Amino acid sequence: MRHRHAGKLLSRSYEHRKALYRNLMIELIDHRKIKTTLAKAKAVQPEFERLITIAREDTNHARRMALSKLDSKEAMRKLFTFAPQDYSGRNGGYTRITKLGPRLGDGAEMALIELV
Repeated sequence: MRHRHAGKLLSRSYEHRKALYRNLMIELIDHRKIKTTLAKAKAVQPEFERLITIAREDTNHARRMALSKLDSKEAMRKLFTFAPQDYSGRNGGYTRITKLGPRLGDGAEMALIELV
């Protein structure tokens, strides 16, 4: 039973999952939309929403918190250039997940996660 255990495990260790989320968030910042599996998109969406909420206020503390999640100064700079101006009047719902259908090789459900 997984009572009171939040989040998806994705058949990975904690370190591997953390690195996966970090890489997906960096790619989402760089490209504004990425194609991934539905499970990964649903798992990274709340993490990315929290990151944008942090980035809405451009302070040193917010930049340090974002940098601790991203580990990429370039991605952090990009995030703080578009997030405060694009999402200042929005109270959430910064991303959208669109289902694309099964992948040809293994039948995994694919999805497109993009910034709104």
